[in-house]
Amino acid sequence: MHPIRLTVLGSTNMDLVAYAPKAPAVGETVAGRAFRTVPGGKGANQAVAAARAGGDVTIIGAVGTDDFGPRLRTALEHSGVGTDFLRSAEGPSGTAHIVVDDRGGNSIVVVPGANDLVTGLTPGDEAVITGAYALLLQFELPLSAVTAGALAARRHGVRTILTPAPAGPMPAELLAATDLLVPNEHEAAALTGLHDPLLAARTLLDHVPEVVVTLGAAGSAYVARSAPDPVFVPAVPARPVDTTAAGDTFVGALAVALGEGRPMPDAMAWASAAAALSVQRHGASTSMPYRKEIDGAV
Repeated sequence: MHPIRLTVLGSTNMDLVAYAPKAPAVGETVAGRAFRTVPGGKGANQAVAAARAGGDVTIIGAVGTDDFGPRLRTALEHSGVGTDFLRSAEGPSGTAHIVVDDRGGNSIVVVPGANDLVTGLTPGDEAVITGAYALLLQFELPLSAVTAGALAARRHGVRTILTPAPAGPMPAELLAATDLLVPNEHEAAALTGLHDPLLAARTLLDHVPEVVVTLGAAGSAYVARSAPDPVFVPAVPARPVDTTAAGDTFVGALAVALGEGRPMPDAMAWASAAAALSVQRHGASTSMPYRKEIDGAV
């Protein structure tokens, strides 16, 4: 079987990660125990997750002309992600400032940098989208670019998989061009005002045909207009040390599995195994498992 071709239109950041017993409250200073710089960004994370899971992946986005830019590009290439459409934009790369606490939870401040300069598609981008099984989208690029990518995918019959993170308003034309929406339970609540994840997912079916809501340690749930009953898939048990990018790992692996023709419950179970492996390691893209590891964990 040839690798499934995927295109990711999304952010690339350098994650500046501090590990501390707890995240500081407003006005508080806490002592940390370690610091790392790790390539990240929701777009890059999903691209790396999909490539390591066996996909043939190309990313569309931008890095800056600072010291982080070449490091981010090289990290993507080392994981097998194509970077021919990753632009170099004058100025700083995107950064994410992350505090990871002793329970593996995280608090994040994202500074977009070069990502904010990706406001639409440039010549060649649409061709990369056209040749893919699916286009993966998130909300760390300007909404104009996300919408342009989704509309291009729709024109060419390419499946769109949208992660609405960070959660925010979604224009009707973007929703109309979205095939599969993958929020976590908090994003689903923010989008609908409903704190029951299943009710929120069903409400989102008013706008998109399929929804997978990730539920952390409780697993994930799938609803579709074409299926009357929800599907619940349990999480693979894990002891988390760093949950950064667990959701992106899930989405990248899910896209590969769906592209290979696996039924949704099987694809969700495989993606859950990938996410469980990732939370047991530090960092974002550096924590993501390879295909052989995922197969061994299902």
